[in-house]
Amino acid sequence: MSKVVAAMSISVDGYVGASDPEQWFPVHNRLHSWVFDLAAWRERQGMTGGHASVSSDLVAEEFTSTGAYVMGRTMFDFGEEPWGEEPPFRAPVFVVTHREREPLRRAGTTFTFVTEGLESAVKQAADAAGERDVFLSGGAGIVQQTIAAGLLDELHLHQVPMLLGTGVRLWDHIGTDWKELEPPRITPGDGVTHLYYRFTR
Repeated sequence: MSKVVAAMSISVDGYVGASDPEQWFPVHNRLHSWVFDLAAWRERQGMTGGHASVSSDLVAEEFTSTGAYVMGRTMFDFGEEPWGEEPPFRAPVFVVTHREREPLRRAGTTFTFVTEGLESAVKQAADAAGERDVFLSGGAGIVQQTIAAGLLDELHLHQVPMLLGTGVRLWDHIGTDWKELEPPRITPGDGVTHLYYRFTR
């Protein structure tokens, strides 16, 4: 059965990015440094080499189980140019936005711009995914909104051993009601600890 899944690299004190634009790329690169040399990640980017490891296996598992993606417009705007003509998704992508745009078709990927809100984007992605999962690619705002709306089934946290002290905190704006989680599946990796949570309903 299809699930809605989000994955975020996160510091020990709960930050997933920088709020200062000048620090956006340094913080992003540090939080995600664990993934850049993984064989599964590099293959998806059209690159060769990389390390085979438990972290690479988990990333490969996320790729193979995903049938469609949801992301925010800010993430799309940052990624459109570097992704180029062959984006790494290889599946339908639904972009939550207030600005209309015609679908953008690239090799193996079609970006559909959804102006009817997050729930509509998740529903369209679920229809497109079939039995496979809907994967939230971010950014943090989309993940927060999905948690607040009770739409998220699994949260994969890739915890990096660092304290940022400031920035974009994942646990803001997720609503004030209790959200119960099952005990996590914990997998140590090289420079990262993978914490996989399921939401109880």
